[in-house]
This record gives sequence, structure tokens and C-alpha cells, in this order.
Amino acid sequence: MPRGRPIPPLVLTHEEKTALERVSRRRSAGRDDVMRARVILACSGGLSNGEVARTQGVGDHTVGKWRKRFLVSRLDGLIELPRSGAPRSISDEKVQEIITLTLETKPKDATHWSTRGMAKKCGLSNVSVARIWRAFGLQPHRQESFQLSTDPLFIEKVRDVVGLYMSPPENALVLCVDEKSQIQALERSQPLLPMRPGQPERKTHDYYRHGTVSLFAALDVKTGKVEGHCSKKHTQKEFIEFLRTVNRNVPQEMEVHAVLDNYATHKTPAVQRWLQRNPRWHLHFIPTHSSWLNQVERFFGEITNKRIRRSNFRSVPELIAAISNYIKTHNETSNPFHWTASADLILEKVASFCSELR
Repeated sequence: MPRGRPIPPLVLTHEEKTALERVSRRRSAGRDDVMRARVILACSGGLSNGEVARTQGVGDHTVGKWRKRFLVSRLDGLIELPRSGAPRSISDEKVQEIITLTLETKPKDATHWSTRGMAKKCGLSNVSVARIWRAFGLQPHRQESFQLSTDPLFIEKVRDVVGLYMSPPENALVLCVDEKSQIQALERSQPLLPMRPGQPERKTHDYYRHGTVSLFAALDVKTGKVEGHCSKKHTQKEFIEFLRTVNRNVPQEMEVHAVLDNYATHKTPAVQRWLQRNPRWHLHFIPTHSSWLNQVERFFGEITNKRIRRSNFRSVPELIAAISNYIKTHNETSNPFHWTASADLILEKVASFCSELR
């Protein structure tokens, strides 16, 4: 028989779930705000307080406290109550003025407000302005870029590729294929200065160029293993040769589904003729300006950050050896990237973003 008092069910509305998921993923959100959002999301899955506490790394009492407050006051119950202490010296009207100025105006001589510029205009200290901005998640100094796909088949391609990731065909190999072109073999003009306590590793700004190389890579979605090949060029000739190499390493009884971008080299008549001679190959093109949909880009990011960007290469062969050794080590302990976003979720987010641009 179950022990203890029964836990009242916690059911979220669509709006509440969306708001909590947004907070749980927001980098600028406070640690406590993220913790509360994740606790409530976990509670909505029917887990007990103890199970939620173990998965979120908090105490049972903490889970029970926020579950109870959410059931009583919903999202408003997750707001931290005011604590005892000295009364605020900045009025709500002044806070509202700062928020309005930050969001709706710009200084005459700059593209965005600074804490000191806003403090001078409002008669406060820059520390107070920074505290207010932090409380409301405002960061005028930051700017992000975005790129919307104009592909007329955007919806169909997203559903096709995500379907391969989340429900791959039986007796088939799903590969993410692409090339990382123009990788430079750079040699710093002076030796690297090693890291010391209180001081990071240092390098010179200037360098010598010793040539470039292109990396063709095919990521196995199921295992995370990578088939890679370096070449001086990345034309259709090198691309077809890479496909031949991958084809030789795949058992003949298996179908091959390859996810690629819309680079012209992938669609030439020569490539089409090769596909006709190898009918078990099926190409799936991601929408334009949607490189995030190709999982091999994650691998390219990792090899760049971990092996290429901070290294010193005196020649192209030295660069190729470093890339080959990295791929070999990667395959020895490879793990797949777990794709969790459904096509519906992606399309819903894109639609929501587009609505902000109207």
C-alpha cells in the first residue's frame, strides 16, 4: 500500500508549460528561478517529491514547498516573497522609468544604453541601474543575430530530417554529411605561453599561414562515430570520392540515408549519376540557412574548439595528422547526440519567432 499522504496532481496548462520551459532554458535567468521552473515541470510529469528531488538535486522539503505554492497561486507562487531588511530607496515609478527608457529609447550618441549613461540620465548610481537590469533580464550591451530560412519546402524538409533522427528506418544507416572547408594551418609567430595560476594561456595575435585543408565528415546518428577524410579541395570530385569511401564501409544489405545541406557540390549531375548507380543511397536536404539541423555541425564545433583553434601547425600534413588523430580518439569513446526536439516543436518556435517580426 502507498505510504504517506497522497500528493495532489499538478497539471499545467499549455501557457504555463511554455512559460516554465522558457525560464528553464534562459541563460540570463537566476539560478533559483531555473530551479523552481524545472521542479514544477518535473512535478507535472507525475513524479513524487522524492523522485523530483533526486533528479533535480534539491531537498524533498524544497520540492514540497514549491509544489504547494504553485498549486495555490500558480505561476505567481514561484515569485520569491520579499524578505525583511532595509526598505527600498528606489521607487517603483523610478524602476518603471528605467525599464521604459531601456526598452523604448536610445541615447543620442550611442546605439545602446550603458549603466553609466542610464545612471546619469535618471540620477541613480550605475550599480543601481545594473541591479535593476539584472532583475528584469535586460542586457543592452548584447546583440544576437538570426537568419530565417526562405526555403519554400521548409516544413516538409524539417519533418523529413527530424523524422530520420527520432524514428530512423529499420535496417538503414542514417548519416549526417558535410564538409568543413578552408581549415587553416596556422603557426603563431611566437611560442605559446602556458597557463599559470591566475593567468590564462597566451598567444600572439600574428601568425604564419601554411595552407588550408577541407574535412569531409559523415556522422553516424546512431553511434556518434565519424568517417572523415581530408582533401586540398572540396569540389564534386572529392565529394563523390568521399561517398565511395563511406559506401565501401557500409554493409551491402543496408540502406543509407544521408542528411546534407544545399551546397551546390551535393547536387551536380555527376553526383546524381553516382546515386543512380548506387540506389541504396537516399539524400535528404535540410532547409536553406538551417545548418543547426545537421548534427555533423556539432562535431565540427567540437573539433574546432578542442583541437584546431588553439593549436599551432607548422604545415598542412601536421594539421591533417591532428584531425585524423582526433577523429580516431573520438570514435573510440563516441556517443550519439540525442535529438529531443520534435518537428512540431521546431515549427511552433519558428512560427512564434516570425510573429514577433510582423
